Amino acid sequence: MDTPKTMEAAHIGSSVVIKGELSGSEDLYIDGQVEGNIELKGNRLTIGPNGQIRADISAKNVVVHGKLEGNVQASERVELKNSAVAVGDIFAQKISIEDGAYFKGKVDIQKLEVSKPDLPASGKTNAAAASESVSGKSASATSPDSTLATANKTQVTEPNKI
Repeated sequence: MDTPKTMEAAHIGSSVVIKGELSGSEDLYIDGQVEGNIELKGNRLTIGPNGQIRADISAKNVVVHGKLEGNVQASERVELKNSAVAVGDIFAQKISIEDGAYFKGKVDIQKLEVSKPDLPASGKTNAAAASESVSGKSASATSPDSTLATANKTQVTEPNKI
């Protein structure tokens, strides 16, 4: 009988100190200290509760239980667990911050690229071209993405005081 395969990550223990560039093509669990850059394109980085990272990170998913100082670029998701202490900017499609986590920085939610519909030779969308041919007037089509784009770049300001 075959045993099911589990996804294991490379492990950097709590007594290990790395200074420089760290890159790889497999998931990585860091419980030690890393200073420099970490690049795991297409893979998951987990910073354990004893992990102390001073680096810019580029990975598919990043999970932080320990301390992180640096910017994070995740192609999918960033999770800050309740024991996380993170200082730096986060760029990702999704982010999760648990109660108790400390975060200081900027969050930029990246929009998933969606393919644009093909335009006919006239340069108008099919709906706009059909509307124009029926009414004889020019028509404009609004994109459903227009509200999404503005929602992703929201700034919080204080209400005006009277």
